[in-house]
Amino acid sequence: MSDDRRQYAELAELAGSFIHEIKNHLSTLGLNLQLLAEDFADPQTQRERRALDRISRLQGECQRLVEVSNDFLRFARIKELDFQPTPLNDVIEELLDFFEPTARQANIEIQRHLPADLPRVRLDRELFKQALLNLLLNAQQAMPAGGHVTIQAKAIADSQAGESKSEIRPLKSEIELCVIDTGKGMSPEVVAKAFNPFFSTRTGGTGLGLATARKIVEAHGGTIELESAEGRGTKFTIHLPEIV
Repeated sequence: MSDDRRQYAELAELAGSFIHEIKNHLSTLGLNLQLLAEDFADPQTQRERRALDRISRLQGECQRLVEVSNDFLRFARIKELDFQPTPLNDVIEELLDFFEPTARQANIEIQRHLPADLPRVRLDRELFKQALLNLLLNAQQAMPAGGHVTIQAKAIADSQAGESKSEIRPLKSEIELCVIDTGKGMSPEVVAKAFNPFFSTRTGGTGLGLATARKIVEAHGGTIELESAEGRGTKFTIHLPEIV
């Protein structure tokens, strides 16, 4: 392991231990707030009603800190992956089976364009599904009144000329996977910051969903790109090296 990777692993481990310690204190705080809320469950005076309102706000803030902590742990601990040769279609279908009830409730229609003969890729199956789920959740948040999400994939086979013009040598090809929504889109300023950790335009958002998705894709040797325009939707494009 290189010095940079070792330092990163040590920092990630330290951050993870720190967050776990914070979560322990949050758990104690949340429990005591719950007990206080029970004491004021039937407020009799204006003062008691104000106290109950403040307790409820503190409970909400505690829950938000827990969510931020969990998101940060997922972000910080993407280190050693369990790579397996995997049919990409299987991973996508598993995730959509999980997500489609949420999509129906949000009035979102999901369209698939997935060739049956897609080559396999090296994936940490569960971790890559987390990256795709983050993209779908981002699409859902961009379409509060519903809309369409299109998931499409294709193999891209590159080639280059050999020593003679008639000789073509195949290069290692890749898989292109796109997630496209019909949501409200993003301004150029937001697009430039979208993958930055802790950047969010959504009230209550942790700002780690897209940052984690990019980190997972890059850990798989891939890339992720974002195209968006206000009022015209958003397109995420992932490129992954295929197994040849």
